[in-house]
Amino acid sequence: MTAEPLAFQLFRSAQHSALHLETRDLYEPDDPDWNEWKAGNHFDPAERWQTFHDLVRDTTGRGVEVRRARIVSEPISEYVQFEYDVTEPHNIAAGEQVRWLPRKLTAGLLVPPNDFWVFDEQVVLWNFCDGNGTWVGEERTDDPGLAKLCVAAFDAVWDRAIPHAEYKPS
Repeated sequence: MTAEPLAFQLFRSAQHSALHLETRDLYEPDDPDWNEWKAGNHFDPAERWQTFHDLVRDTTGRGVEVRRARIVSEPISEYVQFEYDVTEPHNIAAGEQVRWLPRKLTAGLLVPPNDFWVFDEQVVLWNFCDGNGTWVGEERTDDPGLAKLCVAAFDAVWDRAIPHAEYKPS
């Protein structure tokens, strides 16, 4: 039996909030779901990502706020179009709040160079990708000062970002 991913463990223990900042225009170029989408086979994320859906539903059902902000270049990449297309039936249907921030509107923001999760404003889970967007690992830190900085960066992005229902990719 494989160990549960660290992010899943942190979701299960979260009491108030889970914040996720995404900053890349491409992730996981070898992901079969992404490649199937590119081939025109628009699958049902509810079937493919059931474990994550259930986790988010359980988390939000406990009253934990789950927010995801995505900084994107425009015109958006094909991968970001994929993310946009699956956001409503995947992330939002599971209970996440999602916003999009065009990169051109980020001037003056100080954002860490890596994607991250922050749980309960205390635990940061860094996500690392290589230059091609392939996930290469994660690192947890419980440094309260760093968590505070990441929450501030996330909130600054969130305040400028456009709610999913209003964002029209270009």
